[in-house]
Amino acid sequence: MRQVVLDTETTGLEPEQGHRIIEIGCIELRNRRPSGRSYHQYINPQRDLDPGAVDVHGLTAEFLADKPTFAEVVDDFLEFTSGAELIIHNAPFDIGFINNEFRLLEPSRGDIETVCSVLDSLVLARKRHPGQRNSLDALCKRYGVDNSRRELHGALLDAQLLAEVYLAMTGGQVTLSLGRKRGRPGQRQDGVRPVDRTAGLTLAVPRADDVEIAAHNACLDALDESSGGHCVWRRIDEAARNESDETVAQ
Repeated sequence: MRQVVLDTETTGLEPEQGHRIIEIGCIELRNRRPSGRSYHQYINPQRDLDPGAVDVHGLTAEFLADKPTFAEVVDDFLEFTSGAELIIHNAPFDIGFINNEFRLLEPSRGDIETVCSVLDSLVLARKRHPGQRNSLDALCKRYGVDNSRRELHGALLDAQLLAEVYLAMTGGQVTLSLGRKRGRPGQRQDGVRPVDRTAGLTLAVPRADDVEIAAHNACLDALDESSGGHCVWRRIDEAARNESDETVAQ
């Protein structure tokens, strides 16, 4: 399975008002693991940038003046993304800008969805965490992803952070280690081997007492009654007891 985590930066918020893409960042995942391949491109939008947008990403018209136009990089961009599932946070925003760029080409191209499928990680996050903040920064904090370098938005950095968040949120690998030195197992990047402070310790396993077991069973009885006899925890407890009885019998 090939996935591409994608982010863009733009001159403003609305392509309908003539705003353009100025940066694209992509991280490739294969079978839910980073492949080591990435795509990063600054783009000359051939127009001014909104001051509010500059405050967000820090990119200026002067910096972008000598960068290629979207028309000059579109083939490389499509070569990297075609056939992949795009993972984008708030996908309608980025997809709207990409499709707008395609329409401005001579000749115009079709929508990006004709060559890629799209997964909106914001929609996924809202399903997993309803009623909570699900911005990229909030998800980084929730899943322990280090976003301390994110003083300003940047397409490649945000794609890296989103890749780590997505993998953590969907139960996969958490740390991509992109651009970091690899060390021996159990060794930090600075070469210092951490001290194992668990050596010789015995793990304490507290057991529930009679009062706690009675309260647990009462809770299961209530769940079983309200679900019409379909309490999952009741079946788990019964399966565990049967397994324990079989082990004793053997």
